[in-house]
Amino acid sequence: MLEQQREQVCALLAEILPRNRFYARKFAASGITPRDIDSLTDLVRLPFTTKAELLEDQTANPPFGTVLTYPLDQYCRMCQTSGTSGQPLRWLDTAASWNRLLHCWEAIYQVVGLHAGDRLFFAFSFGPFLGFWTAFDAAVQSGYLSLPGGGMTSAARLRFLPDNEVTVVLCTPTYALHLAEVARQQKMDLAASQVRALIVAGEPGGSIPATRERIESEWGARVFDHSGLTEVGPMAIECPENPAGLHVLEEDYLVEVIDPATQQPVPAGQLGELVVTNLGRWASPVIRYRTGDLVRVDPEPCPCGRCFVRLAGGILGRMDDMIHVRGNNVYPSALEAVIRRFPEVVEYRVAVNQSRALPELCVELEPSSSGAAEELVQRVDQAIREELLFRAEVKAVEPGTLPRFEMKARRFIKQQ
Repeated sequence: MLEQQREQVCALLAEILPRNRFYARKFAASGITPRDIDSLTDLVRLPFTTKAELLEDQTANPPFGTVLTYPLDQYCRMCQTSGTSGQPLRWLDTAASWNRLLHCWEAIYQVVGLHAGDRLFFAFSFGPFLGFWTAFDAAVQSGYLSLPGGGMTSAARLRFLPDNEVTVVLCTPTYALHLAEVARQQKMDLAASQVRALIVAGEPGGSIPATRERIESEWGARVFDHSGLTEVGPMAIECPENPAGLHVLEEDYLVEVIDPATQQPVPAGQLGELVVTNLGRWASPVIRYRTGDLVRVDPEPCPCGRCFVRLAGGILGRMDDMIHVRGNNVYPSALEAVIRRFPEVVEYRVAVNQSRALPELCVELEPSSSGAAEELVQRVDQAIREELLFRAEVKAVEPGTLPRFEMKARRFIKQQ
């Protein structure tokens, strides 16, 4: 695998330089040429790429920036990031680079163990996000009956499942839980459907034990976590044999894990920032891209026998989501891991007051019924204090009060 990756890195650099103006400038500024990269250990000589750089480039060179290897008339697909943390990033693909992404999804479907009789339901509206389209196109190309779920209410999507004998659902973890909530309201036995697997992405929930256990219990189906980014592609999937972790598709992605402060590699088992080079997406590549995702490489071999790098616990959080509360570094996934253990909590929201010297958290819980709200608040409050070692204001809100999400949930509200 290492020799194959070395050859792919060399082929990537030979193809994109000097055609790709973005990387031609970066390499020229660093004084490095493709001839200087003869092994994977030489890769650390290459400069990092950041999302801020890419956004700045698109602002200076609208609308698509200069991270394009070929003339614009060769590009046929445009996707963009969600813009959750600011301006969305637009990303273009040629037919060849798009097909490379579909190849990655085909590998994901193979790992999950799909078979010819599976019927895949894509439970989201088809916006400009890459994951929707690549997952759907790859399923069609692989010969699976592929059922789009755009333009439907949640209740309509639930009726769609038995009507079309759906066996695999693709959605966010949050939306899987919301569909389960609507199913209870509709008196529908979701676990009795033919759905046997859910492939979830967009949030860390798929690898958070309490969240995935609730999804699996409600659906009577296996959860498979997945990770990808618009600017990177579909890059990792959970294997059937070892839940709550992600195998990187190393035939297409070279990954590093670094200390965000020192930018030096960290050993397996230690928390660090994920850095990705996509090896086959020559039309719009990213080289040593700092994702901002926090991961931990599993130092132990996986029982599935795959030699691909495994990220234990999946994506553990994002650097920019960290909150410093009374001497503790807190990530949203840590709070979710605590709150989701309480089946009475239907939804929740966290307000972070940063206007004071010491940030304060207010956790709003929406219970399944208002009857046991006071006791629920006390139990969640105690669990946060005992497990996360800080005190938050915990309170209950009326059922049906908090927003529901089809895409990435926005449960953390930062108040300046």
